[in-house]
Amino acid sequence: MAITNSQSGTNVHEISDGIYRINTPVLFENGNSFSFNQYLIADDEPLLFHTGPRKMFSLVREAVASVVPVEQLRYIGFSHVEADECGSLNEWLAVAPQAIPLCGTVAAMVSIEDLADRAPRALADGELVSLGRHRLRWFDAPHLPHAWDCGFLTDELTRTFLCGDLFTQGGADLPAVTESDILGPSEAFRANMDYFSYTRNTRAMLERLASTEPVTLACMHGSAWRGDGAELLRALASSLAS
Repeated sequence: MAITNSQSGTNVHEISDGIYRINTPVLFENGNSFSFNQYLIADDEPLLFHTGPRKMFSLVREAVASVVPVEQLRYIGFSHVEADECGSLNEWLAVAPQAIPLCGTVAAMVSIEDLADRAPRALADGELVSLGRHRLRWFDAPHLPHAWDCGFLTDELTRTFLCGDLFTQGGADLPAVTESDILGPSEAFRANMDYFSYTRNTRAMLERLASTEPVTLACMHGSAWRGDGAELLRALASSLAS
């Protein structure tokens, strides 16, 4: 793991072949802590998934530049429209002249075609995006865990699931990648601040994601996770139904 900013503690760690977790820990005045992760896929057409909030733009830019030249970015992707997902989208478009937003069709229609300084590539459910070696597939997942426009990407090369707000873990002093339990900590976090939407389609959507059999979960908050991702997604579905 490389520290790219000693003041903020922003760091970069390769969690899978060519996929880098950019992490910034945040300490609050009340003693609580949290973390914000972005994921950079270094390939012929590099992709940054999650931008981080606008106030973190310089930190994330510095971290990205430690892996690939920022101006080579081709896609700026995110799960749904929210500040930590795409708050600095236009700042990235300004420094990466070939980059375009990458999102689902709903996000493009209701938000990004208006908010972004450059037209997005809107992905249909099941659509494949080739970055070079890495091939990413988009899954519509409305309201999982929240937002009508929500969706996810999976990388078929490494079986990495870019899972956004699923399995959010509180705290900041966490390993970059863990094989330990993250369902317990993420469910404890949800119990205190429930950010899930509950619909009749929740279990079916989680089962569809489980069918991709991911081995790495790239969480937006907390550690990335390595193991039987299908089993973990099904355990989450059962926990949500209880």
